This record gives sequence, structure tokens and C-alpha cells, in this order.
Amino acid sequence: MYSMYNFYKSIIFLLVSLLMLACSVGKNYKRPEFNTPQQYTSGVSSDSSIATQSWKTFFVDTTLQRLIDQTLASNFNLQLAMKRMEVSREYAKQARLAWLPALNAQVGVSTNTPSENSLNGLSLKNFLGTNHLEDYTIGLNLSWEIDVWGKIRRQKEAALANYLQTYEASRAVQTSLVAQVAHSYYNLLMMDAQLKIAKGNVLLSDSIVQMMQLQKSAGEVTELAVQQAITQQQNAALLVPQLEQAIQLQENAIHLLSGEWPGLIVRSAELETSWTDDTLSAGIPADLLSLRPDVRANERALMAANARVGVAQANMYPTLNLTAAGGLNAFKATNWFIVPASLFGTAAGGLLQPVFQRRLLRTQRNVAVLEREQRVIEFRQSVLTAAHEVTNAMVKLDKLKIQQQVANDRVQVSKQAVKNARMLFRSGLANYLEVITAQSRALQAELDEAAIVRQLLSARVELYQSLGGGWR
Repeated sequence: MYSMYNFYKSIIFLLVSLLMLACSVGKNYKRPEFNTPQQYTSGVSSDSSIATQSWKTFFVDTTLQRLIDQTLASNFNLQLAMKRMEVSREYAKQARLAWLPALNAQVGVSTNTPSENSLNGLSLKNFLGTNHLEDYTIGLNLSWEIDVWGKIRRQKEAALANYLQTYEASRAVQTSLVAQVAHSYYNLLMMDAQLKIAKGNVLLSDSIVQMMQLQKSAGEVTELAVQQAITQQQNAALLVPQLEQAIQLQENAIHLLSGEWPGLIVRSAELETSWTDDTLSAGIPADLLSLRPDVRANERALMAANARVGVAQANMYPTLNLTAAGGLNAFKATNWFIVPASLFGTAAGGLLQPVFQRRLLRTQRNVAVLEREQRVIEFRQSVLTAAHEVTNAMVKLDKLKIQQQVANDRVQVSKQAVKNARMLFRSGLANYLEVITAQSRALQAELDEAAIVRQLLSARVELYQSLGGGWR
């Protein structure tokens, strides 16, 4: 009695010791430390960030909202990202139940007729009076790996982190798509504006050509002046089909993003009215850890790698398995379901300790540690890259506002210069080259202004995206 007591006491002590050791295998995830600055170098820190705004709030143009809606509903890349997320979710569901025992039902029927001259045949003949043996079994088999070292728990953590990584990756795809559609739409509006400018310059060139022809008829200019005016007219006319081609290609590109067939895009907004000169708050650099989906995806990848280190370490320790089986068994079909005579049951437990695996387990552990270190580097790199992208977007936004004002002033001066050159030419105080030069500069100034406005709009989108906006 005393010996049995000591035996059970030893077993309990062993199990408690194993459970205590389970807490020491694998480290819980801890976010790496970042010495993030308190504010961006190109701006003043603020409590809020535009990244917290939904894209429907950030983009007020109804046509742009419709295009983004269509893209998010039908884009193939986003659909693939969602499917990858669903696959990871299935694995995470499976990992949540990995600590439960596995249970299988089995039905088996066998027949065996050994040789009468064999040992089995002679034994059957002597003991059963027949050389034919049948066996009928129906039962349940149970196997259960006890999570002594926390391996199954770490596997669950890795599967969950992988699922969350794909979830954040799908958000990153959405933010990229929102930005792509916005960039493409503003590019479309820029080309609309430039086409309008080109057509206006064609009409202006017509009047200048007519003026030159009248001056030539009066003997005040030569044929060269008329030819120069016609050349300027052709330069403006050449822009029209070029821009019309670019517009159609851009429309098709937007339709491709939204998973639709090529076609026209109905729009009523103009480049100058599609934005407001509002103040865009960027928050603080530390916000990137929670707002940027690609940064969050990298952190989830690090969490999964950290959990896999624990799995690799646990694989080097003994595995405790419990098995059990039970059911009905008989060597005659007529006796198969006679209870309790046909009942059977077995139970067993065992520890399996890897001894020599040709360095396989140690290599797996070392590789898991190195992969975790790689994920740390990638996580840090993504945070630093995100901060640089935000800063660059803020610099662009700040300087492009100045450029836009200068470009607007240049357009006004250039238009006035064209009027003055034409009046002076009629008065004989300017030659035809001054008129053509003034018109050429005015055309280029207007085209440049439209391009700068588009860059300014794109910089707003870049800032929104770099801060992590677009997935809400």
C-alpha cells in the first residue's frame, strides 16, 4: 500500500514538474523597441491623423468615390488577398482545436485461411477444429498529445498570427488600390484640363494665323511669318489627339483596376475644383505602428516567427502521448454484437524523446531563431520606410503648394503677354516672332500649371496612404 502511494506521488510530481517546465519553453512576444521621434521633421506633431478618416470622407468627389467603390468590389488582386486571408483563417480554426484528442471510428472484417501444413493452420485445427479464422471489429481509436511543453499553444499562436498577417495584408492591398484609383483619376482630370487648354490654343492660333495672313496681304509681314504661325497652330493641334489617346488609355487603366471591360468614364469635376486647400494633420510617427496595415502585417509575421521558435524548441523535448481504443470484437459474425462478451478496451501512454535525428531538430530551432531575427529587421525597416514616406509626402505637399501659386501667376502673366503682343503687333511695335513666342510660352505655362496641380493632388493621396489611410 505504501509503495503504491509513493508510485502515485512520483507520477503526480513528474506531471507537475513537466507542467511547470512548459512555461519556460518559448518566449512570449514582445514588440521591439523603437526610438521614434516625437514629430516629423517637416511638420508639427498633432493629436490626430488623416489616416483615421475613411476614404469616403477624405475624397469628397462623388465620381472618385464611385470609382473606388467599384474597384474595391471587383478588383482581382483584392479578391485574391481575401482568399488568402480565408485560407489562413481555416488554418487558425484548426490550430485552435489542436489540443483536443483525435478520435477515429473503425470497422474491420478479415478472413484468414492458413495452410493446413503451417504452424498457424495446425494450431487452428487442433484448438478450434477448423482451418478458417474470421475477425470482426468495430471500435473507436483515441490519440492525444499532451501539450506539456507548450508546443501546441505556440502552434496556435503562429497560426493566428499568420491569419492576422493576411488580414492586414488585405488591408494594405486596399489602401494601395484606393491610392491607385485616386492617382489615376487625378491624372485623368489633368489630361482633361490639358486637352481643354490645347483646344483653346488651337482656336487662338487660328486667329493669329488669320491676322498674319491679313498682315501679309497688306505687305507688312512675309510668308515666313505666316508659316511660323501655322507651325505654332500645328503644335497645339498635335496635342489634341495625343491627349485624347492618353485619356482613353487612362480610362481603360481605371476600368482594369475595377475589374471591368474598357469603356468611358463619365465625370463632371474639373481639376481646379476637385480639391480644397485644407490642412492635413499627420499625427506622430508612433501612430504608424497602429495605422499602417503593411507595418502591422510585418509585426504579425514577427509574432508568427516568434511562436515558431517555441515550436522548434518544444520539438526537442519528450512528447507525451495517450492512446485508447475500445469497441466490439469477435471471431464469429453471430457473436459480434453480443454485449458484454464482445466488448474490448485498451489504454496506453508513452513518452517519446528524440535522441539522434541527424541534427534535424537543432537545425530547425536555429533556423527558426534566424527567421525571427529576419522578421525583426523587416519590421524595423517597414517602420522606418513608412516614416520616410510620410516625410517625403509632406515635403512634396508643402513645396508643390508654392509651385502651384508660382505657376498660376505665370499663367496670368503669360496670357496678358499674349494680349499685349497681339496689340503691339497690330500697332507695328512688335514683330511676329514675339507674338508666336508669347503664345508658345502661354501654352506651356498652362500645361505646366495643370501638371503641378495634379502633382499636388497626388501628394495629398501619398500622404494619406503613407499614414495608413484607405482601409477604413
